Amino acid sequence: MKTIILRRGKDESLRRFHPWVFSGAIHHTEGGEPEEGELVRVADHDGTFIATGHYQIGSIAVRVLAFGEESVDEVFWHGRLAEAWRLREALGLSNRADNDIYRLVHGEGDRLPGLVVDVYGCTAVMQAHSVGMHRCREAICRAIVDTSGGKIRNVYYKSETTLPYKAELGQENGFILGGAAENVAAENGLRFHIDWLKGQKTGFFVDQRENRSLLEHYARGRRVLNMFCYTGGFSVYALRGGAKLVRSVDSSGKAIELTKANVALNFPDETRHEAVECDAFKYLVEMGGDYDLIVLDPPAFAKHKDALRNALKGYTRLNAKAFAKIRPGGILFTFSCSQAVNKDQFRLAVFTAAAMSGRHVRILHQLHQPADHPVSIYHPEGEYLKGLVLEVE
Repeated sequence: MKTIILRRGKDESLRRFHPWVFSGAIHHTEGGEPEEGELVRVADHDGTFIATGHYQIGSIAVRVLAFGEESVDEVFWHGRLAEAWRLREALGLSNRADNDIYRLVHGEGDRLPGLVVDVYGCTAVMQAHSVGMHRCREAICRAIVDTSGGKIRNVYYKSETTLPYKAELGQENGFILGGAAENVAAENGLRFHIDWLKGQKTGFFVDQRENRSLLEHYARGRRVLNMFCYTGGFSVYALRGGAKLVRSVDSSGKAIELTKANVALNFPDETRHEAVECDAFKYLVEMGGDYDLIVLDPPAFAKHKDALRNALKGYTRLNAKAFAKIRPGGILFTFSCSQAVNKDQFRLAVFTAAAMSGRHVRILHQLHQPADHPVSIYHPEGEYLKGLVLEVE
């Protein structure tokens, strides 16, 4: 195994168990240049071994799998996946009759950087964000099934758009194991079509489960606007919560059709719901003051730090439109899923929008990702979902 030797003083973050080695921290490599996805050892400037991880071309050069001496083999994968299953069982997510949608592996939070696994019923959808995890997909698949206690019978691999394109792997999505025709799964007693074939992420936004449930408790008697609705998750919860009217808006025609299908799956012949294909900003500008509960859950405005300034302007502009239009006494659920935007920056953007509106605004809840999306205390970058529930006078 080749060894990455770090520059003097560049081992400090690893000594604090941060799981990334940046390319600028590398002094040289012993044993030849590693291939992308290859397992490498990492040592300090004096040659003292620190960790083992997957090598990758780019800013993040090594994603650490193990600190200290530990072989990355079948036993390793089995152990990590068993640990992930134990947490989901302790959270009461993997053993409920009314819920079979949850995240099984959340990258660094589960000590498996570069890997995401979401569970939908008896199907696990695996997504690799590094070439190393891609190379290990078969072993990971076996570990998922072996440690699932019979829960997982199908594993779908969905990494076409998440693997580094320069690696030229020619990866196509498809089943590694089994092949499920049924794509309906349950979340808190509600049913959803999961588009793991062509949908965003792994087919569903698993991370909003608890926030959707919170919205349900505010929905009774309200007129609800769900912007960037995608699969209509917030809309379906609002309907069950007793909303007077729910309107779902998305610029994607496919998202609108999926939202309609999910509403029909839970509430056949529902007359309180309407789905509109329209640009979100255009809709907010042109709409009247008809709504007293608005959900703003846009896609990531900043996928890297270079886009941060424009992203913050976007969040300010978006929330300012909502503050201007929401009815007195209304509730605003507003989110950012941009990892490059921290919670203080997001809150400042929303504060700026509120000040521009001149309206009195109170914070009722500060929201984040659920416990099946754990954040390693050594890797704060894993905390990506930020949200606020606001009352607007």
